Amino acid sequence: MSADVALPGPAEPTSRVVTGSYAGRVLSGTGLVVARNFKASQTRWYVVVTGLAEPLLYLLSIGIGVGGLVEGFTIDGQQVDYAAYVAPGLLAAAAMNGAVMDGSFNFFFRLKFDKVYTQQLSTPLTPVAVGAGQLVSALLRGAMYSAFFLVAMVVLGLTSSWWAVLALPAAIMVGLAFGGLAMTATAYAKSFSDLEYVTLVTLPLFLFSATFFPLTAFPGWLQPIVEWSPLYRGVVLCRELTTGTPGVESLISVVYLLVLGAVALWAVSRRLERLLLS
Repeated sequence: MSADVALPGPAEPTSRVVTGSYAGRVLSGTGLVVARNFKASQTRWYVVVTGLAEPLLYLLSIGIGVGGLVEGFTIDGQQVDYAAYVAPGLLAAAAMNGAVMDGSFNFFFRLKFDKVYTQQLSTPLTPVAVGAGQLVSALLRGAMYSAFFLVAMVVLGLTSSWWAVLALPAAIMVGLAFGGLAMTATAYAKSFSDLEYVTLVTLPLFLFSATFFPLTAFPGWLQPIVEWSPLYRGVVLCRELTTGTPGVESLISVVYLLVLGAVALWAVSRRLERLLLS
């Protein structure tokens, strides 16, 4: 996974007065925070670009390379090549990795060193707007990784249905959930070394969320635990869409990811309020 640390950026976008109803102030404040983060990240564009290559390398080495040795799997009675099976899992993982990197290392730097959020909360911006702005920035990074990867899937012939166009919104929901979770955990971190715990969690999720093999490969007692993994819900949702087999479980995954993202946003907003305004 590629990590980058946001350099101090201009504060002009968040220095404007935000007025109007509470909902309007949150929406406009969120946009200002996103604009500031985007402007600051332009000096580190090459680090973001390297993150685009990671899932593609996994696909070429494991999906296509190992796929030559594996027959594939059956999904709802449909035989799927191994590369086509792995690709949507990597699509969801790309969204997770992009959002987690921005929601952990970048978020921590802005919080503890750059003091960006302290400055922003000294303006009419609310903690919810600041938290939402950072969360949107994180999921946008994950969305960029996912969009690039989805195009690669189409070019390589690894999608078999027009439902695949909805795989990008599905990946964005994965970014929403994981960006929020990463920010919530990071808000309690004391130092950069604490962020290693984030990696300690995301790596097993990447390997054991049915990304590379079906849920049935796990012991019976472990399967229910895996099914409630956020990445598993994202992997299953993306796979159902790219193979043209959406169903009731797809709706369950959508609700799960949206609720998780909303709860995480509430938690990180409260934490920012206690850290910076108490």
